[in-house]
Amino acid sequence: MLKEQPWINYFKDLQNDWRHALDEGKEVAHLKNECIRISNLSLEDEIAPVLAEEMYRLLEEAPVKEGFNFIEPSDLEGIKQQRPGKRIGLTNNVSKDLLKDKILGAWHGRISGCLLGKPVEGYHTERLYKLLKATDNYPLLKYISNDVSEELKKEIEMWDKAAWINQINGKAPVDDDTNYTVLGLKIVEEYGKSFTPSDVAEAWLRWMPMLSTCTAERVAYRNLAQGLLPPESATFQNPFKEWIGAQIRADFFGYVNPGNPEMAADMAWRDASISHIKNGIYGEMFVAAMLAAAAVCDDVITVIEAGLGEIPQNCRLSEKINLVINLFQSGATKSEVFNKIHTIYNEKEGHDWCHTISNAMIVVYALLFGHKDFEKSICMSVEACFDTDCNGATVGSVLGMMIGAKNIPEYWTKPYNNQLMTTIEEYNLVNLNDLADKTIELMERKD
Repeated sequence: MLKEQPWINYFKDLQNDWRHALDEGKEVAHLKNECIRISNLSLEDEIAPVLAEEMYRLLEEAPVKEGFNFIEPSDLEGIKQQRPGKRIGLTNNVSKDLLKDKILGAWHGRISGCLLGKPVEGYHTERLYKLLKATDNYPLLKYISNDVSEELKKEIEMWDKAAWINQINGKAPVDDDTNYTVLGLKIVEEYGKSFTPSDVAEAWLRWMPMLSTCTAERVAYRNLAQGLLPPESATFQNPFKEWIGAQIRADFFGYVNPGNPEMAADMAWRDASISHIKNGIYGEMFVAAMLAAAAVCDDVITVIEAGLGEIPQNCRLSEKINLVINLFQSGATKSEVFNKIHTIYNEKEGHDWCHTISNAMIVVYALLFGHKDFEKSICMSVEACFDTDCNGATVGSVLGMMIGAKNIPEYWTKPYNNQLMTTIEEYNLVNLNDLADKTIELMERKD
């Protein structure tokens, strides 16, 4: 029933909005138990939305605690004013042939990384490692199949219809992590590079079914359908406004801006601001800028710094990304950084599991410790758990852009035969070579 669809009834996710307000530094600790109580009310309880409305107001109006020193604007000019004083300068001197191979590599990388993580999305480390060890795939080195004994399926509670590699029938299945990349292409194709947040909102309503969306995107879709325009579409009763949804929508804006992280981040802001605020927006800007840099730069640290250069230097996302970089550069081991991320964020709590920052930390961790090895990097990102398909897709996209399609082992691209399925109107089944060609064509547009 539509009434029971997740992420539509605000009161059912009120505890996530409380946690978001707490992360923002607000004085809301005393509201925790009441938020949990309201979240646990029945869908049939008519008082639940009324109570949630009042709690929403209290969370929005709560004062910020003294000593919370992060500066986190959501408007584009405010973000630009808070960027680091020293930012990465890049030159696009990549030949057209090489650039096309890089673009194709980015598309392949995103799909391969997504396919690797998709069937185990939602698995915690204990459950995932039990599966990997039972199938002689630990540490993770290859795609995951459900061609295992019935006993193991029951023991691990393996989900059906989860796009296991032995089930995809030669096409990459529909997934929001790839839907949005294609939608980004369609937005630029229809509205030009100067598209607005309102254009993005219109594109969603015109070309993407509501139930293809999740968390913050579904809330924004609901808000848009009720007549709320950006940026209010992002803020009204949205418990997920700093979750990972915008971060997975970044890629195409990096693809069409090789060597220009600032423009990639600008486009990403226009896209993200219809559904997210603060660090939710920064996540998309960070990834888009990294991809723009990866098209012309083969140094991982420089690519990450290019991403950091487009977001506020004193925000929670920058703080945590710099923590991972500093640990890596100081000689911390892969295991130590992995454990640090899992200490800061609890993979068994939905808010932590699906937040922008926790997953961005995993992306950077995999890029740094993967040392530009495509297979190793995407496997590390998935093995770290949290949002496995999102992180595999983003790491694959960045690495695919850096090394190009010719350097991605055939093992990772062969299963889907250059074919991708989406729920985006007119793009239900697409060929990756065509997507790469269209990307190059749109890259050269001047509008």
